[in-house]
Amino acid sequence: MDKHELDDSVITQKKEKLQRPNMYRVYLHNDDYTLQEFVEFVLQQVFFKSYEEARKIMLAAHMKGISVIGIYTYEIANGGIQKVELYSEKLGYPLLCTMEEIDI
Repeated sequence: MDKHELDDSVITQKKEKLQRPNMYRVYLHNDDYTLQEFVEFVLQQVFFKSYEEARKIMLAAHMKGISVIGIYTYEIANGGIQKVELYSEKLGYPLLCTMEEIDI
């Protein structure tokens, strides 16, 4: 058989069905001690919100006690919450963010 002849055998590959990652809603909780400007700063730095978005989220939490920051994969949500905790702890603020898994 010449090395340039085509082989009649068929190569098959099993396709894996890709699954969407689990998604998590991240919440901002209001407290009576954390400065509003700090909350806005953290939302911009950690969750990449514009100033306008950060202000709207902060004010919603201030008025209602809690607001939604966004919906993210577990890694992004958890990492963001940990960064918020680090920033807050360094400055002595009790700022709290939490997350819950959602069905999409």
